[in-house]
Amino acid sequence: MLSRIAESMFWIGRYVERAEDTARILDVQTQLILEESGIDERETCRMLMSIMGADLEPEDDVDVTTVLRQLAYNPDSPTSIATALGAARESARRARETLSVPMWEALNTTYRAIPSGQFRSMRPPMVFQWVRERAALINGTADATMTRDEGWHFLMLGRCIERADMTSRLVATAAVSTGSPWTSTLRACGAYEAFLRTYRGLETDRGAAEFLLLDRLFPRSVVFSLNRAEQCVDNLESSGQRAGFQNEAQRLLGRTRAELEYRSLSDVLADLPHEMERLQRTCALATDAITRRYFAGAESLTWQGVLS
Repeated sequence: MLSRIAESMFWIGRYVERAEDTARILDVQTQLILEESGIDERETCRMLMSIMGADLEPEDDVDVTTVLRQLAYNPDSPTSIATALGAARESARRARETLSVPMWEALNTTYRAIPSGQFRSMRPPMVFQWVRERAALINGTADATMTRDEGWHFLMLGRCIERADMTSRLVATAAVSTGSPWTSTLRACGAYEAFLRTYRGLETDRGAAEFLLLDRLFPRSVVFSLNRAEQCVDNLESSGQRAGFQNEAQRLLGRTRAELEYRSLSDVLADLPHEMERLQRTCALATDAITRRYFAGAESLTWQGVLS
């Protein structure tokens, strides 16, 4: 597969997932600010901006309006939903000849809401619901219309790496938030009902963290996402190597997954924000390794980026 096409498919997967998960995180945090009277709005907003990789000065006054502008509506902000959707559509345009017509239409129609002003006219929580629905449409269309070839594996690889990264950010926000954020975090991941069935209705912070990090059957857990990303890389490799891994991305993803699975949960929870930061660094390093191995011949895509 041409490196240009492979790179575009990878970033379509990442950017659609980034837009959806940013909407999920914003939905959780804005609801908590409104519902929990004891929450310091400005401190919570600064924490959220920091976790999402937005640059802040110590003297910056940050409130919910600033957060929504920078992380949702502003097409010039590198961390916004609008930017992610625009980048996904640009990646799709570069790989137009390999996409099915329904998938291109789903991506293009979603993007057109931004320059038309429709996206900015929507307000929370409707804008978050709209983003989740459009992402589900794009992903569902891809599942239904794409052959399971290399393009599919690159799309899934990007989606899974981004999902592991963004789930870690959701967990990190819950770990440092006041009040009772875990129920809202589970709902943001679409995990609440699955969590209740798994834990027989017993809700604990420890159980919620374990479910979102380590559950092998829930598709938004970190371990599930890392495992699926490993499978995608393995499917893309054809070396038949019998010992070790020449693919740096596969080594990074596998080591991080194994560390999470085989360490005791108490060790992971002891400093959860730090552990989630390590996971985010791994996702960034794995992306760099994938870029060097598969996309070296592709023209540089200047809008691409990994949340820092």
